[in-house]
Amino acid sequence: MPLQAIRIGAIFLGTIGAAMAQERIKISSEWGSVTAELVDNASTKALLEMLPLTISMTDHLRQEKTGSLPAGLPSAPRQRAFRSGTIGLWGPDHFVVYYRDGQVPQPGIVILGEVKSDASIFDRPGTVSIRVERAD
Repeated sequence: MPLQAIRIGAIFLGTIGAAMAQERIKISSEWGSVTAELVDNASTKALLEMLPLTISMTDHLRQEKTGSLPAGLPSAPRQRAFRSGTIGLWGPDHFVVYYRDGQVPQPGIVILGEVKSDASIFDRPGTVSIRVERAD
């Protein structure tokens, strides 16, 4: 059954239907930890199979931390715009955590998910090692 909204007069009651449980990951570093909710696509499913991971991240353009995954992930639809907290994939093996809003050039990024707290912990110059694992 597809998801559908129920509206009675001006009252919105929510959605009903079959929905998958939201997958979450924890991203930890010496600077702190954040939790992110993942979108449902082929890239995130493959990422979950790799976990746990440790990734060396470098700062890029004072908007993101980026690092290489041990293997490429399958492609999924791309978009150019992102906001602070977006987790993405630039190229098949390039994991990115954005800590500012912005846009990337074509072909865009695969959206993997979104940090559900303050991504500004990554707004520091230099490199950092992060650990990515399933959240409890």
